[in-house]
Amino acid sequence: MTRKGFKMFLYPGMAKEYERRHNELWPEMKEMIQEYGGSNYSIYLDEETNVLYGYLEVVDEELWAKSADTAINRKWWDFMADIMETNEDNSPVCVDLTPVFHLD
Repeated sequence: MTRKGFKMFLYPGMAKEYERRHNELWPEMKEMIQEYGGSNYSIYLDEETNVLYGYLEVVDEELWAKSADTAINRKWWDFMADIMETNEDNSPVCVDLTPVFHLD
């Protein structure tokens, strides 16, 4: 299992909409995350900066990387593109964070 930390960038004024969309996360998206080895997934918002901080545990990095190319993931990216910074393919601008401490 690998712990992953990352940050993404929400547009100003979109916090409630971001939260609403995730509270209504599509069942197919939940299934895909689990199918590709993702679990214990959390996202936090720094309201002062609109930076989203994500935490995710994955079983296998290579398997997880393949989840980006699934149809449901692409559909989710398109759905979220109007409220956050994205790349040309609508994937969120995402910066991996360097782990510096962990305690079980």
